[in-house]
Amino acid sequence: MLCKYSCVPPAPPVICKTGNSSCTVNSAYEPWGDRIPCNASTVFYPSSEDDILRAVAYGNKNKLKMKVVSGFSHTIPKLVCPGSGDGTGIVISTRNYNKEIAVDRASMTVTADSGVGLGELVDAVAASGLALVAAPYWEGISLGGLLSTGSHGSSLWGRGGALHEYVVSLRLVVPASPREGYAKVVTLREGDPDLSAAKVSLGVLGVISKVTLRAEPQFKRNVTNAVKTDDDVEEQVLPFATAHEFGDLTWYPYQRRVVYKMDGRAPVAAEGNGVNDFIGFRSTPILVTTALRSTEKMLEKSKNSAGKCKEAKLIVDSKLALANGLKNNDFLFTKYPVVGFQNKMQTSGSCYKSSPADLVDACPWDPRFKGLFFYETTAIFSLSKIKAFISDVKKLRDMEPQALCGIELYNGFLIRFIRRSTAYLGQPGDSVVIDFNYYRADSASTPRLNEDVWEEIEQIAFFKHGARPHWAKNRNLAFLGANAKYPNLSKFLQAMKKYDPDGLFSSEWSDEMLRGMKKVEKGDGCALEGLCICEEDRHCAPKEGYLCRPGKIYSDARVCRYQEAAIASTLSQ
Repeated sequence: MLCKYSCVPPAPPVICKTGNSSCTVNSAYEPWGDRIPCNASTVFYPSSEDDILRAVAYGNKNKLKMKVVSGFSHTIPKLVCPGSGDGTGIVISTRNYNKEIAVDRASMTVTADSGVGLGELVDAVAASGLALVAAPYWEGISLGGLLSTGSHGSSLWGRGGALHEYVVSLRLVVPASPREGYAKVVTLREGDPDLSAAKVSLGVLGVISKVTLRAEPQFKRNVTNAVKTDDDVEEQVLPFATAHEFGDLTWYPYQRRVVYKMDGRAPVAAEGNGVNDFIGFRSTPILVTTALRSTEKMLEKSKNSAGKCKEAKLIVDSKLALANGLKNNDFLFTKYPVVGFQNKMQTSGSCYKSSPADLVDACPWDPRFKGLFFYETTAIFSLSKIKAFISDVKKLRDMEPQALCGIELYNGFLIRFIRRSTAYLGQPGDSVVIDFNYYRADSASTPRLNEDVWEEIEQIAFFKHGARPHWAKNRNLAFLGANAKYPNLSKFLQAMKKYDPDGLFSSEWSDEMLRGMKKVEKGDGCALEGLCICEEDRHCAPKEGYLCRPGKIYSDARVCRYQEAAIASTLSQ
C-alpha cells in the first residue's frame, strides 16, 4: 500500500518553541522526552554547502556544541543530541539540503547532497541505467545519516552489503581557524586514510556535505522465500550467505521456522517488474496499530505468554502468505520468484512517502498515535561465533519455549551479513548481523514479560560471544566495552582530534560510546531500560516481583527475573 492520499508523514525530529529557537530533538521512533531529554538552543536548515559553512562557523565562533540531524532522524541512541542536551548546543538539519543527485555514467558514479533520502537516491540512479549494489532495507533514511552510522543491507559478496564501502569521495564541513572563517570544506578521496574515518563517523568529525558513490550497470533481483524447520539453522547460516548474494534469514524460534530469503541477481532482460513493499514499513491504519499495542499491553499485564504465541502464529502466517510484502507488480504477490529492478527490490518504506491529509494511516511506530513501541537490539558477530550464539538461544528456547514469542510479534531474529570494512568504525572482519525487536513498556519503571530471557540473550550476544553493537541501535548496556572491539579506534580518535580539535561535534553520548560506556547509571530500576546490568534487586523492580538473578545458561549474566514469591514477601512486609 503506497502512501498517497490518507497517510500522515512522520513528525519532524526538531520542534522549536519560537521560530528556530528553544528546540527539542527527538527520534522518529519516540520522543526521548523525560527518558533521555534532548534540548538545543537553535536549529539551522541549510539548503546549500555555503549555508552549512555559515552554520558551522557560527557554532565554532561561539564554541557551541553541534550535531547534525536528518529530516526524519531514525537513530535510536541519541547520536543527534548536541552536547549533554541541556539546551545550549545547536542542531544542523539536512532536511532542506537534498537537491543534488548527479549521476556520471562515464565514471559509473553518483554524487549527492547528504540530506538526500535513500529512496530518492536509488531511484535517480536507476533512471540513469545504473544501480547501487548495497543499501539498508529502510529507505526513509538520509545518505549522510546512513553513512555516519554504518547502516547496511546483507551481503558477503564483493564489497559487501554496507553502502560506506562504495564511497569514492566525501566532502566534510569542519571547524577552522578565525583566519579561515571558522569553517572550511575538506574533500577526502579514495587513498586518503582519513576517508576511513569519515565514512562511518557517528557525526563527530563535522557535517557530511556531498558524497560520491560507486555504481554498477542496472540489474534485477530474483527473490524466493523458502520456509524450513530450524533443526540445523546454525549449520546453514554461513553456507547460505555464500550461496546467495543478497540473502538473509528470519528465524522464529518458538515456531521452529526459518524463512530463507534466496536473493540474487538477474539480468535486466529477465521477466518481472517486482516491488519490495515490506509489511513492517508500510503505512498502516492508525486504528490497527493502536489495537495491536493495546492487545500486547493486555497480554503483558496478565503475563500471558501463551496469548503472545497465539498472536505471533497468526501474524507470521499472514506475513508468509503475503510474501512479507514482496509483490510481482505494484499491487499483488502472485507467485515466486519475485523478479524486479534493483531499486525496487533493495529498499522499502512506503509509510514515509506521504503528505499531510486525513489522520488515517501512518508508520506503525509513529509515537504520536500510541502504536508500536519497542526496543531494537542489533548484535554483529564474527563468523566463528554465530553457531554458538544460535545454539545458546535454542537452549533457552527449549527451557522456556513461550518466552521467545515476543519477538515473533515483530520480525523474529533477522539474520544478515556484512563484509570486512575499510572504515575504522566499520566491522573488523566478515560478520553476521542479528536484529530483533521486542516490547517496550510505556513507563521506564515497568518491567516486561519474560524480561530475564531477553536480558540473558542480550548479554550472551555482547559479552559471552563478543558481538559488536550497531552504532545507531541498541540499549545502553550493549555499548559496554564496545570500543575495545574496534582495533582501529585509535586511528579514528586521531582523525577526530584533527578535524574537530575542540570536540564541538562530540557529545556526552558519543564520548561514552567511543570510550566503552564506562560511566553507567546504577539507580533504582536502571536495568529495566538497559541503562545498566543489575547487581542488586533494586536495579530491577522488586515491588513488582522482579529480582536480580543469574542467567539460566550463562551464569555470568545478571537479569531481572519475575518470581511470584517475591511479591508475597513484599506485601507481607
